[in-house]
Amino acid sequence: MDTDREVLNVVVVGHVDHGKSTVIGRLLYDTKSLPEGAIDRVKRISREKGKPFEYAYLLDAFEEEQKQGITIDTTQLQFHTDKRDYVIIDAPGHKEFLKNMISGAASAEAALLIIDAYEGIQEQSRRHGYILSLLGIQKVYVLVNKMDLIDYSQEKFTELRSEMNEFLNNLHVYPLRYIPVSAFYGENMTAPSAKMPWFKGEPLLKAIDSFEKDKGLEQKALRFPIQDVYKFDSRRIIAGRIESGTLTVGDDVVILPSAKATTVKTIEYWAERDKKSRVSAGMSVGITVEDEFFNQRGEFVVHKNDVPHVADIFRANLFWLGKNPLVKNKEYKLKLVTQEVECEIYSVLKVIDATTLAAVDDAQAVKTNDVAEVIIRTRKPICFDEFKNNPITGRFVLVDGYNVSGGGIVSGLYTQIQTVTKFVKNEAAIAMEVKLFDEYFYILAESAIRRFAAKAHTFAVGDVIPAIGRTYEYPEDFDVLDLETKLVAVIRNFKLKDIVSFPGYSHSSVPILDANGAWIKLDSVGSFQKFAAEIELLDTINGDQLTVFANKWLEFSKFRYIQYRQAGSELDSEYHI
Repeated sequence: MDTDREVLNVVVVGHVDHGKSTVIGRLLYDTKSLPEGAIDRVKRISREKGKPFEYAYLLDAFEEEQKQGITIDTTQLQFHTDKRDYVIIDAPGHKEFLKNMISGAASAEAALLIIDAYEGIQEQSRRHGYILSLLGIQKVYVLVNKMDLIDYSQEKFTELRSEMNEFLNNLHVYPLRYIPVSAFYGENMTAPSAKMPWFKGEPLLKAIDSFEKDKGLEQKALRFPIQDVYKFDSRRIIAGRIESGTLTVGDDVVILPSAKATTVKTIEYWAERDKKSRVSAGMSVGITVEDEFFNQRGEFVVHKNDVPHVADIFRANLFWLGKNPLVKNKEYKLKLVTQEVECEIYSVLKVIDATTLAAVDDAQAVKTNDVAEVIIRTRKPICFDEFKNNPITGRFVLVDGYNVSGGGIVSGLYTQIQTVTKFVKNEAAIAMEVKLFDEYFYILAESAIRRFAAKAHTFAVGDVIPAIGRTYEYPEDFDVLDLETKLVAVIRNFKLKDIVSFPGYSHSSVPILDANGAWIKLDSVGSFQKFAAEIELLDTINGDQLTVFANKWLEFSKFRYIQYRQAGSELDSEYHI
């Protein structure tokens, strides 16, 4: 691979029988990323065995090349497009996959989840979907493969998409796209398929290039965990490694969790040639600050406008390797970068058998090699990020006695029952409630339309939002205006990019929706100016005038549609918490 080109790691999950190997083999074949002679070798072997050519066999050709010394990792296959290079992570088994991913040995930024169109959504499909939830991967495409076996049916594809989307959304996995393909015949792999003219999206290879590359460590928020503090002549030098972001002399910083604000005075150096005024991720440095605080190992130096979580309780996904089971209420030591603190397992929410992916809710212990969703309580507040936002400060190990016995990733803050869905910014200092993801059904038994609230969730800036539901489908880019708070959520590439105040909002060409998912009928600069003027008067008008305003500006069915159901009882359990 060209070391100067952008590289994206993509994990492929799905049952082997659903065509995972065929999809991977086809990608390698279509991008001409195969070892020399591999295709001819597979064709020859197929003829000798009296079998048709199978793209899945191309993976075996890779393995043969590896045995001969070619430097390709056994679980990582490489291909390239005009835009970038790709590494496909295809682990040999559930246990190895989860162990590597959660410990951070392999870091996938995006995922392809493969479902067999003919067999439909099986238990294995749900288990593989659960893997994505465990790993916190946000950029996900679902490939509905073997469309040839269902005569390329749009109706069946839509049904599968709806069913899988509902399941994944409950796990807080929000696929960006659902793509119908027939990997064996190459339909919708590299070019739009004539067999599926109803599908208006991009073919797989082009869609993969739409995956947005994560920011590099230098572009992320500053995270400078203190390793030690040295007294040197009259200076107190704070030493450590910058894990992410950049730091410059004169920067205003906060030292957490004690929340002490100060300014960077110097970046220290041994010789004049080493003098720097700016340092960045990966560098081990010493700094001094303007104020003589008592600082200690484990504290974080961060910029005050982009701070990590500080808490003594959080949710995590944990891989357990200890000789003794992981149990509740026992004391363990948690290590997260330079922080070391006593902790306990406050709750075991779910245990996953790493070999079968069978799940047990509300378990009392976690056995060796199992994966668990847990809530961890530390003896004192610590600093951390969610793994999806910063893998370095979102990854930890647990020590049982003198042995490192478990590794995990932080999945989020621990919250009590949440009743509404929110978009938030700056640790919820700015928040807006939304009903964008609620579903609407016409209940035949009641002759009425009913709204069913989506499972409540908080989406922070940078999170992927669920743009596809049973009764709605939003575009890749749009804005959401809360008419009450006058806040605007900016959605780009299916992600919550920002939340801004409406008076300072600059309208672009993307659609604007209200917080309930209704399209605001704006088609020109002039119409936006008229709408903005009327927004200023909303707080002063009565109910009848609000109705006139809504009928004039809002169109509910632009991105929403109503589905029919016989009774509402079957939906209550799905949508109500």
